[in-house]
Amino acid sequence: MKRIALFPGSFDPFTAGHLNILKRALSMFDEVVVAAGINQDKRGFFPTEKRLAIIRQATAGLAGVRIIQYDNLTIDTCRELGIHHIVRGVRNMIDFETERSIADANRRLAPDIETIIIPTAQEFAHISSSAVRDILKHGGDYSAFIPEGVIL
Repeated sequence: MKRIALFPGSFDPFTAGHLNILKRALSMFDEVVVAAGINQDKRGFFPTEKRLAIIRQATAGLAGVRIIQYDNLTIDTCRELGIHHIVRGVRNMIDFETERSIADANRRLAPDIETIIIPTAQEFAHISSSAVRDILKHGGDYSAFIPEGVIL
């Protein structure tokens, strides 16, 4: 049986930290579906198609990666795709507490879907999508924060 996980997020944009989590998840699963979420109540920095293109650039050459967009509950996307594992990355204890709360809610709604929380490697712990957006807004050099070869 193929082991598949969903790696959901806004990925606005996809960072070197996201790639680190994805690569580590690929060591545990046969396939990881990177799911770029669409929140109708928020206007993202990058439009959805650009976010998906960035993820494609970042993951080019990685086996076992599928990229989708979604606009419903994460657990509903898991059910639609027959996925029983969600992968989430955390940079610090604040991220952990937030992700644990979401995992607890998801477990209550869908006990058959398990969340795997992966702490990012230390060298990526300072990277966030919001920091990259701020650097971009001010014309700074964002290259150390995104996967090699990605052009924003």
